Amino acid sequence: MTAENPGLTYAAAGVDTEAGDKAVELMKDAVRRTQGPQVLGGVGGFAGLYDFSQVATYRRPLLATSTDGVGTKVAIAQAMDIHDTIGFDLVGMVVDDIVVVGAKPLFMTDYIACGKVVPERIAGIVRGIAAACEVAGTALVGGETAEHPGLLAEDEYDVAGAATGVVEADALLGPERVREGDVLIGLASSGLHSNGYSLVRAVLKHAGWGLERHVDELGRTVGEELLEPTRVYASDCLALAADDAAQVHAYTHVTGGGLAANLARVLPAGLVGVVDRASWAVPPVFGLVRELGGVPRRDLENTLNLGVGMVAIVGADGADAALARCAALGLRAWVLGTVESFDPEAAQDTADGDLVAGTKGVQAGAVRLVGDYVA
Repeated sequence: MTAENPGLTYAAAGVDTEAGDKAVELMKDAVRRTQGPQVLGGVGGFAGLYDFSQVATYRRPLLATSTDGVGTKVAIAQAMDIHDTIGFDLVGMVVDDIVVVGAKPLFMTDYIACGKVVPERIAGIVRGIAAACEVAGTALVGGETAEHPGLLAEDEYDVAGAATGVVEADALLGPERVREGDVLIGLASSGLHSNGYSLVRAVLKHAGWGLERHVDELGRTVGEELLEPTRVYASDCLALAADDAAQVHAYTHVTGGGLAANLARVLPAGLVGVVDRASWAVPPVFGLVRELGGVPRRDLENTLNLGVGMVAIVGADGADAALARCAALGLRAWVLGTVESFDPEAAQDTADGDLVAGTKGVQAGAVRLVGDYVA
C-alpha cells in the first residue's frame, strides 16, 4: 500500500457506517415516542430491555410472539420513493397476528436490509414503524439496519419485524371457545393491506398500467391506492375483547391465503363458518385487479382480503354489542355470517372453491362461501 493506493476500506466496499449513525439520529425521537417507562436504556443498545415485572399481576401469563415482513409491497414504496407508510404494513402484519389469541403486543423490533444506507430513507421507514407502534400501543425497543452492497441494489431494501405479547391463560382466544351458532363479524380492511402484491404487480404489468395512472373509481392514482397503509387493529381488537357483552371467542387476521383459509384456521373440527358474500361491498381496487387480469374469483378469494381485514367470532347474544362497540371505536363492521355444524364426510367436494378446509397445515374447521358479491 502507498499514499496513492491506501488499500480497500469498508466504505470503499460499499458500507457507510457514518450514514447508519445519521439514520439513527434522524429516527430516534420517533422511536422514543413509542416507549413508556417499561423500556430501559436508550436507542442504539445491543439489546432492547423491557421491564416485565407487570407479569406479577397475572395468574398464568402466556407469551405470544410473531414475525413477518411486508412482501413485495416494498417494490411499490421504492418505485414511488415514499417510505414512511410501509411501517404500518410491517407492524400490522406482526401485531395483528398476536392479537388473534387475545394477547397484548408489548414490544417490537425491526430489521431493514438495504443496498445502501440513505439516512433519510431509513429514518422514514422507521418513523412509519414507530407511528404504527404508537397506534398499536406497542413499544419499539430496538432494530437493525444492514447494508448489503452487491446483494441488493442501492435503492432496494426489505423490512421484517418481530413482536412479543402477553395474555392471561384463561383469557386466551381461539378455536376452543368457538361454538355452533356463533356470529362472524367482519372488520373492514383499508385496502389490499400487504398480501397478494405479486399477483397485483403481475396484473398491472399484463395490462401495461403504470403507478402514475389516475383511476376515477379509486379517486387517485394506482400507486397511491397500492401504497395505502395496512390498518392496525390491535388496540381496537383488545378493546372489543375486553367488552364482556360482545362475547368475543376468537379472531382471525386475513392475510396470505384470503378470508376463507384464515378463518378456517380458528374454527374447531366439526364446525363450518358460513360466509355470505352479499353481506359487504367489495372495494373497487379488488374489482380492478379482477378485470385487468381476468383473475378467476377463486384466485382472488385465495389471495386477497377483498375488503375484510379481520374477523371477530362472537357469541350469538353478543353480536349487537360487538357491532355497537366497533362503531364506537370507529371500526366499520358487519355480520359476515354464522358458525354451523359440519360433517366432513357429507360435505361437497372442495374443488368448486366454495368450501375451504385443511389450510395452512391446520386440520380444524371449514369455511363455506355462499351467494354472490354485491355488484
